[in-house]
Formats: sequence, structure tokens, C-alpha cells
Amino acid sequence: MNDVRPIIRKGRKYEQVLESARVLFLSHGFESIGVDDIARKAEVSKATLYSYFPDKRILFMEVARIECARHAARLEAEVDETRPIDEVLRGVGRGFLRIILSEFGRNMFRVCVAEGERFPELGRQFFESGPGVMHARMVEFLGCAAQRGELQIEDLELAADQFPELCKAGIHFRLLFGIDTEVSDQEIERVVNGAVETFMARYGGK
Repeated sequence: MNDVRPIIRKGRKYEQVLESARVLFLSHGFESIGVDDIARKAEVSKATLYSYFPDKRILFMEVARIECARHAARLEAEVDETRPIDEVLRGVGRGFLRIILSEFGRNMFRVCVAEGERFPELGRQFFESGPGVMHARMVEFLGCAAQRGELQIEDLELAADQFPELCKAGIHFRLLFGIDTEVSDQEIERVVNGAVETFMARYGGK
């Protein structure tokens, strides 16, 4: 499998190209958008676009990486780890749902699923930029809580996978499949509270 992670050269039109690509990829997917479309929207020549991103997949993954980093930074800034563990988990759950239920989160999921068979590195690199980062951060957070006696967890990796899955609890797929067109704050709160209660019932410190 080829890895598409060369050093990206930045320049005067870099942000212009990146923003145009973000809008087009998230609106229309990966395969249906060509470099001509991106260059036209960014109002640059194809030569300029290729000088920054010699491969469309590189451009796509740069869009995904920056978006994931922005969402992750916002979530971390909102979480106060000095609060009681159940309050922290509720904050993490709400922030996680805000990301995956956003237009960005839903469209990135669809793009990676749709293009994953032909371009497996897209899904792999998106996972490493987004879900993989969150998983690692959850392992670290849960490990610290366990050391303080707030949680009793033997398998941190498994627990870090379980919590976000509990938070999704049906609403993610209902939105993706068009069963629902939006999710209310009340529904998010209901699902997150249930996730935290279930998680604490399994892992709460004695």
C-alpha cells in the first residue's frame, strides 16, 4: 500500500485551495470532484494547485487532518478534567456527538466508506487523524482516572472503544441513513446520560 504523505509546500494560495477543496469534498464526495473543479472554485491554475498538492488524495487527507484537529482542539478546550468523572464523561460524550453528527463528521464518514475499497489509505489515514487520536486520548484519560481510583478498568483499550459507541446509540445511524434529519439537544442529552450511566455501572470505582 502506497502512503501519500509527502511534505506539503505552503504558499500564498494554499489556504484558498484548501478551503475550496473542503467545501467541494464535503458536499460532493471524493471521486466526483476533480482537480479542475477545485482549481476553478479556488480561482487558481491547475499548476498552482499541483504545486501544493501533487495528488488529490493528499489534498483530501490534508482537509480531513485539519478539520479533525480543529474539532479535537475545541473538545479538549471544553473538557475540565478536574470535575467528577461522570461530569467529565458527559462533556466528552456531548463533544463527541457534536463532531460525528456535524455535516463534516457525516460527510467524512460517507466519503471514507464510499471510497475505502478503491483507496484504502483514505480511510486509514482519516482514522489516524480523527478517531484514532480520540481513542488514544480516551485511553490516557481513563488510565489516569483508574489510577486515582475513580474507575476500575482492566482493559483500557476496550473501555476507550466502548464509551463512544455507547454515546452513538442509534442516533448516528438514524441520521446517516436519513431516518432522522436532525437530532435535538434533548435527544443528545438523553443518549449521553444513558451512556455515562451504563459506563459507570460497568467501570465505576468501588
